[in-house]
Amino acid sequence: MTAAPSNYPLAGLKVLDFSRVLAGPFAGRMLCDLGADVVKVEPPDGDVTRFWGKVVGGVPGYYHQQNAGKRNISIDLRAPGAKELVFDLVRQADILLENYRPDVMPRLGFGYEALKAVNPRLIMLSISGFGANGPESRRPAYAPIVHAELGLLARTARRGKIPAHDLPLSVADTNASLHGLIGVLSAVILRERTGLGQHIDMAMVDATLVTDDQIHYELEDSEATMGLPAEVWETGAGSILVSSDIRLLWRLMTTKLGVADPTTPDMDFETKIAVRRKVIEDYLGDLRTWDDVETAMDRMNTAWGQVRPGAELRDQPTLKHRRSIVEIDDRAGGTRPIPQSPYRFSDARSGVRGPAPHLGEHNVEVLGEWLGRSASEVERLTAAGVLTSAPPG
Repeated sequence: MTAAPSNYPLAGLKVLDFSRVLAGPFAGRMLCDLGADVVKVEPPDGDVTRFWGKVVGGVPGYYHQQNAGKRNISIDLRAPGAKELVFDLVRQADILLENYRPDVMPRLGFGYEALKAVNPRLIMLSISGFGANGPESRRPAYAPIVHAELGLLARTARRGKIPAHDLPLSVADTNASLHGLIGVLSAVILRERTGLGQHIDMAMVDATLVTDDQIHYELEDSEATMGLPAEVWETGAGSILVSSDIRLLWRLMTTKLGVADPTTPDMDFETKIAVRRKVIEDYLGDLRTWDDVETAMDRMNTAWGQVRPGAELRDQPTLKHRRSIVEIDDRAGGTRPIPQSPYRFSDARSGVRGPAPHLGEHNVEVLGEWLGRSASEVERLTAAGVLTSAPPG
């Protein structure tokens, strides 16, 4: 991985990424896309996500998505000599990411106070499920645990009238990751004024709570005041979600599309809704092509979207136009798809800068560039069990 050009906003920043799975690695991936030199420090047994997803070129899909563009060194943090090596790396780093439980890094000798003594300018982001020093700080927490604790599963079940089940994406992790990034970049700016780093304690519960735009309904027991939800309707071309409750949709169809109202004044409210729903279903069912659907929605000036299978995302017009899914080196002589960086600057660059690394792939390269260590010194650390590497696959 070559250094990012100077027109990447974070070019020149050095990041040690001790994190695993998602909340930390995603933050590291975005820092890398923005130009930082992100070095993933991985244990000898590897990140658990090396077991998840389609394996291409020795790299599984989940690990690839969250770690693309990073470099990798593999350190056994419990080996004699590992602590000194980590401290040497910390002296050169701007940012350190970790998402262990709050007691783990201090127990290994790498708590913030110890690292701050080595490098007062270090910005450390610690992401955990329940934050540091609280009654649940040592609870194991993956995203589904936070989804359950914060009412998201209960809300989904209640509103959908379905059994409780987890969400199909890890929003608690990515919320914490993105809020963590805001904290990190704020600390970088503050460091320009003070010369000092920061320790950012980011709890997944806090990040998810503050990002939940509908939590006020829960806290104030006021769900009855919300508008009717958007609904999925069947057209002749396929399923669509219309971002309009049935009352407004009916008004638009009668005023903009000329649909006749078959209800009579003597009908009660529930009967009227049922009759009008049937008219809507029949009308939409008669729209045979996506062009027909788009024409009708445009005439009503209402927001809508195809209920699109994930396998068809490459055909989504805006994703295709913005190149939001790009093909990068698959490390096996071909390419594989990956989501692109979402940042679009007027006069700067960002974007995924390469494939995900193999375990310990850059031991020699990183220790040479960051610390001036020779290949023979790296060999000595490897023989001592401090550094490890593994062939792809």
